[in-house]
Amino acid sequence: MSVVDLRQHAADFTADPYPYYARLREAGPVHLLRTPEYDGVWVIVGHEEGRAALTDPRLCKSAAVAGASMIDEDIMGTYMLATDPPRHTRLRKLVAREFTQRRVEALRPRVQRITDELLDAMLPAGRADLVSALAFPLPITVICELLGVPPGDREAFRAWSTEIVAPSGPDSETASLTEMAAYLDELIEDKRCAGPTDDLLSALIRTRAEDGDRLSADELRGMAYLLLIAGHETTVNLISNGVRALLTHPGQLAALRNDPDGLIDGAVEEMLRYDGPVETTTPRFTREAVRIAGTEIPPGSLVLVALAAGDRDPDRFPDPDRFDIRRDSRGHIAFGHGIHHCLGAPLARMEGRIAVRTLLERCPGLELDPEPGGGRLEWLPGLLIRGLRSLPVRW
Repeated sequence: MSVVDLRQHAADFTADPYPYYARLREAGPVHLLRTPEYDGVWVIVGHEEGRAALTDPRLCKSAAVAGASMIDEDIMGTYMLATDPPRHTRLRKLVAREFTQRRVEALRPRVQRITDELLDAMLPAGRADLVSALAFPLPITVICELLGVPPGDREAFRAWSTEIVAPSGPDSETASLTEMAAYLDELIEDKRCAGPTDDLLSALIRTRAEDGDRLSADELRGMAYLLLIAGHETTVNLISNGVRALLTHPGQLAALRNDPDGLIDGAVEEMLRYDGPVETTTPRFTREAVRIAGTEIPPGSLVLVALAAGDRDPDRFPDPDRFDIRRDSRGHIAFGHGIHHCLGAPLARMEGRIAVRTLLERCPGLELDPEPGGGRLEWLPGLLIRGLRSLPVRW
């Protein structure tokens, strides 16, 4: 199969990958791509094929199957998202005991209070970068409070997280991972010695399965890393991408303003489908030769499922490039599918609904602010995260 080289279109692809995905999808659901990140990576762009791949045991998360290694695993240790059954089953069972719907629902008043406080600080200025004023500080505050990270350390997490998911230089990811790993080791040890508290990280330190199984020190570090990164990066970009979609579709914005009770849940699901926060999955590796829609992927290959492409597949969602908050968006794969479906999806949805609804209620004149950068938006590089560095708005 010929390789599709996207490197010459890197800037345009980062800004708007959807036309490229559409052309690829028209030619078939599976392609071998060359990108700035990967010299050769198999990417699945169809919805049905992508959803099936997410549950295919021949596509595993352990890089060792392909004789490869991942830099974050080398530094942080193996974490839940990078494991396969039975180890994944064991790790997810241990953390799911503490990451319950009841715990998430109990956070609702606190999420509302944080949102109100952030908007209290933001509104008097008349204009702001929505990412730094609301979309970032809301979920990072929530996940840090949930895990028990001290307030003074949260800005460091923002810097580390940004470099990990969208590195600005060749060594920045390694440096950030190393610094975060050292911090997490110290934080875990402090909590281990401090005695019982009610934060999630302390609970994970204490938790035991019925058979006495518990997380090792390396597994605790990997779990804290995964929850901190995944627990806020997705929500940051759900909020900012979703608000941008509303502000560029005034009819949809007006409809949501007129009926927030009836439409907010569907609006957030459509935001996730239309321009979700995760563009592609983290890597999978083929245990053996895998044939998908007539294309054979060799054993030991690196495979990505393009969630963003699958959620714009016209075979699943008619007129997929139309943003419609009344659409039935059920079946989207913005949070993945199968055993690796995002554990924090209920929390992200709740934060997104509260943030967007409260923002619109308190900012009746909200609009994009074209002055900073002349209206040009800078998107995060790379295939993993779909998000903006900033979103200037005014009211």
